[in-house]
Amino acid sequence: MKIVIAPDSFKDSLSAQGVADAIALGLAQVWPDAQLIKCPMADGGEGTVESILAACAGELRRNEVRGPLGVAVNAAWGWLPDSHTAIIEMAEASGLQLVPLAQRDACISSTFGTGQLIRAALDAGAQRVILAIGGSATNDGGAGAMQALGVKLLDAQGQTLSPGGLALAQLARIDLSEIDPRLQQVRFDIAADVNNPLCGPHGASAIFGPQKGASPVQVEQLDRALGHFADHCATALGKDVRDEPGSGAAGGLGFAAKAFLGAQFKAGVEVVAELVGLAEAVASADLVITGEGRFDAQTLRGKTPFGVARVARQHAVPVIVIAGTLGEGYQALYEHGIDAAFALASGPMTLEQACAEAPRLLRERATDIARVWRMAVRCD
Repeated sequence: MKIVIAPDSFKDSLSAQGVADAIALGLAQVWPDAQLIKCPMADGGEGTVESILAACAGELRRNEVRGPLGVAVNAAWGWLPDSHTAIIEMAEASGLQLVPLAQRDACISSTFGTGQLIRAALDAGAQRVILAIGGSATNDGGAGAMQALGVKLLDAQGQTLSPGGLALAQLARIDLSEIDPRLQQVRFDIAADVNNPLCGPHGASAIFGPQKGASPVQVEQLDRALGHFADHCATALGKDVRDEPGSGAAGGLGFAAKAFLGAQFKAGVEVVAELVGLAEAVASADLVITGEGRFDAQTLRGKTPFGVARVARQHAVPVIVIAGTLGEGYQALYEHGIDAAFALASGPMTLEQACAEAPRLLRERATDIARVWRMAVRCD
């Protein structure tokens, strides 16, 4: 019996590795001789670096960079020395979790620190940079990151723009004369689960601005400012990528990565699956178990269980989901390679209780699944 365990993290509870470990313990109670392959997963958001390094034996590196509101933060990133690949989780430098709720301000938050991490990767000799761009606190169109890499954004008086998306409304000229030349020698991949355009009713400001502290009036101002930025970028770069899927990811960092770095957009779970060798592990498996904190219709937008199921379906391997909760519309995933789904809670409990007891609950659900599976096999 070979079982691949490929979950995402359970936010505010366990890392993907912790989830996989707990599930494996539960399965081993029923199948002590089973081959259990743990492939911690992520979809481009929080935990992406950790999942990749756990599977690829890479190095965790740290740099002090400028946080979203200018306060220094110690940001981690991943390095795979054999392939000269850097994995940068932009939330480490520019993430929403770095800003207290009362201080969130989408008008002035900046991706400058993410650009500093890219520069650190260049200094390390990176030939490929994977940008995992979930969980941002920013709405600056990636302007801050590009400034950290040498792009000059100037107002009508020739002065450097202030940080943040709102200042982009004052942009008069883009100067590329000092952009880091090493960028041209590096392959950039964007790993994300968001395919929004940069501007408009489905753009970065309208969809994600409010959760980053933007009022309705500020959302409109930011949207216009990003459009103004995109106009200048189109002139300076000779291409306009504002309407491409993913340009609105991470407050528009996806736009800057595409426009300035030539980055290719990929579903985050596909990037992680490639690096951890998920397809190779699944090819000869009898069962795949995946999971995430909340499993619902939104999972169809490219979250981990959906991506894992797509890989498993190519090899005709059944997939079971263990989730913190089963939300509205989760049954739609049954048409996309998921065979069954189970929630953690065995009875009434608060979210806090479920998070605190997640390791035990995961072990118990995994044991239950193994017992039912064993019974089904016997009936065959």
